[in-house]
Amino acid sequence: MSDFDEDKQNKQLEELKKEEEEQLVEVLAQSKYGIPYVNLYRLGIDNEALRHISEKDAREWKVGPFKLAGKNISIAVRSPDPQLLSKLKEEMERQSLFPIFYMASIGSIEKVWERYLELSMAENAMRGGLEISAETLRNTAKEIQQMKDIERLIKDVKADNQIHKVSRMLEIILAGAIAIKASDIHIEREKNDARLRLRLDGVLQDVDFFDGDLYNLLNSRIKLLSGMKLTSNNAQDGRFAIIEADEEISIRTSLVPGAYGEKIVMRILDPKSIQITLEQLGIEDYLFKIIEEEIAKPNGLILVTGPTGSGKTTSLYAFLSKIYNTEINIITIEDPIEYHLNGITQTQVFDEKDYTFLNGLRAAMRQDPDVIMVGEIRDHETAETAVQAALTGHIVFSTLHTNNAAGVIPRLIDLGVNPKILVSALSLSIAQRLVRKLCQFCKKEKTINEAERQTIKTILEGMKEEGKDLVKYNIDENKEYKVYTTVGCEKCNMTGYKGRLGIFEAIKTDEAIEKIMPENPSERELKKVARTQGILSMRQDGVVKILNGVTSMEEVQSVVDLHEE
Repeated sequence: MSDFDEDKQNKQLEELKKEEEEQLVEVLAQSKYGIPYVNLYRLGIDNEALRHISEKDAREWKVGPFKLAGKNISIAVRSPDPQLLSKLKEEMERQSLFPIFYMASIGSIEKVWERYLELSMAENAMRGGLEISAETLRNTAKEIQQMKDIERLIKDVKADNQIHKVSRMLEIILAGAIAIKASDIHIEREKNDARLRLRLDGVLQDVDFFDGDLYNLLNSRIKLLSGMKLTSNNAQDGRFAIIEADEEISIRTSLVPGAYGEKIVMRILDPKSIQITLEQLGIEDYLFKIIEEEIAKPNGLILVTGPTGSGKTTSLYAFLSKIYNTEINIITIEDPIEYHLNGITQTQVFDEKDYTFLNGLRAAMRQDPDVIMVGEIRDHETAETAVQAALTGHIVFSTLHTNNAAGVIPRLIDLGVNPKILVSALSLSIAQRLVRKLCQFCKKEKTINEAERQTIKTILEGMKEEGKDLVKYNIDENKEYKVYTTVGCEKCNMTGYKGRLGIFEAIKTDEAIEKIMPENPSERELKKVARTQGILSMRQDGVVKILNGVTSMEEVQSVVDLHEE
């Protein structure tokens, strides 16, 4: 004889009552009132429709707007009273909408009312932030020291059938990512499940896998918070902010359609992570002094180059922070503003209002600036205006997409800048890449093979030929090369790396460079002339950092060709 399961029996009775109620409402809708019936348990609710009737009115009138298609808005009503329908029609027409009425059960309509809470959260996000209290973040962060702590907390939430499971999970993901200083959160739908990854020190790390239903709920919640359309399957961008005490941490969200569902990427823009001084960037002493001198001058164009994610913006912000004082006027034109800097006027490119880099730069010139930062030089007009600004008593910082410092001059000439004018405007071209720093707690010395030894030897011999003193870089060529590799410990989330720094090269516009610039020189010619300046190339800077135990051979080889001549 089987045991009587009271909970199961009660659940079945509840389902039966719901079904009977739906059947009754369907009969009444057709036979008595002559309007269509709708079962909202089986339909998705369009959040755009909710915006046209307030939650207060919806509850008072016992109605639920559930779909918006063009100018048509579908509204479910509990009781189709003519006076109520007339009032709703008048209200919708005032908003230039045409209402289509359906009859629904009170249980169905309550499903719509539940969505107003999520809509309220989305509105708060668009107005300036999802407020996660400082206490909530601190309490969650206390439990998170490493990546595996995030995994543990997520597993606990998945095992718990609490009502606010999705909210709590998102809270852990966000607070955990901020706590371990991750730069991006990736949530990807795969064939059988969904994957959560965090980008730590520039590399994605797996955190957890969860089922498709939980992914769908997270997807909807993130869309709501980011001010995106829930029903759209197109690529979308959005943003929200977390208010932690007096600091705003901005989260930029991007969704793109994939084979099994949308891929969600959330970029974390934490003001604390950009508060890096010029001294912390990893610039070697000789180049550091050159940069310090050039950014302190009253005029000139200083360009930083490198691929996306190479730390160009961080470097520019470090330059601005280094020279900032209350006696100078600094204006930036960015796309977008990634971090807010105190005392500096920051503006954001807005194409819809024709505020481009070019127009922003022209407007900035009318604001009596001393220093201008332009996010990127992309076209002839912006390049020419930046050069003119540098020639008329302003310091101009910007970025350019080239592979190395020697590519800056040919690129500017290619953009149509007169090389004879460029001679007087361009002060310094800097190229950079980011590499991960070896964890100082667990790194270990490794034996290098003959090919690696020969590569290092060739680069060091090249440095000596250029008159660079290896002793200044803590390198003794008479001793065996010391190279370190990763191990992995709790301090570095078992990755073997902790933090990142730049490897740099630069070309100063000195007399020798000025002499060949009007001849439209090639990169090779510029490199040859620049070798006499005493500045390390990126491959030389990389090898110095390898031999000083700062980073690994593998890291440097991943961003710089060590065999390049």
